[in-house]
Amino acid sequence: MAESWEIILFCGTLVLGLMGGWVMHRSDFCLASAFRDLFLFRSFFMLRQIVLAVLAGMVLFEALRLCGLVAELPFPMMGPASWTHLLGGVLFGCGMVLAGGCVFGTLYKAGSGSATGLTAIGGIVLGCLVYGWIHPWWQPLRERLGWTVPWDLPGALGGTPLLFKAVSAVLLLAMVFYWFQRGIMQREAHAQGYLQPWHAALALGAIGALSVLLVGMPLGLTTAYTKVGAWLVTLAVPHPAQVPAYFSTVAMDYRTLLGGVPLTGGPTPHWDGISLVQYPLILGVFFGSALSARRLGEWHFRWRLPSNQYLLALTGGVMMGLASRLAPGCNVWHVLGGLPILAIGSILFTLGLFPGAWLGTRVITRLLA
Repeated sequence: MAESWEIILFCGTLVLGLMGGWVMHRSDFCLASAFRDLFLFRSFFMLRQIVLAVLAGMVLFEALRLCGLVAELPFPMMGPASWTHLLGGVLFGCGMVLAGGCVFGTLYKAGSGSATGLTAIGGIVLGCLVYGWIHPWWQPLRERLGWTVPWDLPGALGGTPLLFKAVSAVLLLAMVFYWFQRGIMQREAHAQGYLQPWHAALALGAIGALSVLLVGMPLGLTTAYTKVGAWLVTLAVPHPAQVPAYFSTVAMDYRTLLGGVPLTGGPTPHWDGISLVQYPLILGVFFGSALSARRLGEWHFRWRLPSNQYLLALTGGVMMGLASRLAPGCNVWHVLGGLPILAIGSILFTLGLFPGAWLGTRVITRLLA
């Protein structure tokens, strides 16, 4: 029975990834562009879509909790808040602008044939790998800079979680309704198969909720990238004793509510619970985007690009990979997973994305000037 549920988890997360890759490619939905466009073009368009995605996640996550379909809050691997979340957000925000996409954005762009997307993914793995040597002194700093208040905003302010989220959802809904009334939630587009970003925002909110229902936690990829880095370390280091201890730690240990599947794992090079749910998600996003591009007749491998674009993609990828371990977590994990449950660590990470993205746009504009 347990093996059957493991197959269900694998196939289920693969399908979620295929859906995510498809809708992100059809809508060109990338969280990195939301923060980049704010400072580069003074455009709030994609930030509005993110607000809608957060609203959808907030309503759906809370509905699952009220129905008893969420095993625990905060989600597994979503630890207490620390000022390192803010620092990680700054580094990640800069990296995603330089790379031209976030962790999910570079993945779906790579699936549609972007060579710089593949380069950025290699950089993410490298950044995660580097963190293995930083962990022994960073983890004590993370604990020293940790917040002593409860993990979520309602708990920190002494409010009722349901009431706090209801009020937050009503305010966000009012904002979204106002934007729709003004006609600033969609783009004028005539391309075949184009999906309006607000449709993608709702779809990503629903996909995140399905992930919570199936796996017990929202969408996330970077621990799987860390596992790839750990595997490369074991190949390169001649003696096992020289492998950083971080690559043998356990980051997750719980049972899914559906099927009671034990999911235990961490940034190790071995197959474990994280491999079971994150590897198929990565494959799904990649091939979902590839299938979408192929269906539209748009797939081609784009590699004839200036060398500085590859350098920016690699540098940005390294920064994102490192930041995802420093925080820990990527922008999708925190923005679409942590913000809907008002996790303070995710709020800090998201706030850090803004100065980080500003810095990234400054670097790009100077290079292109």
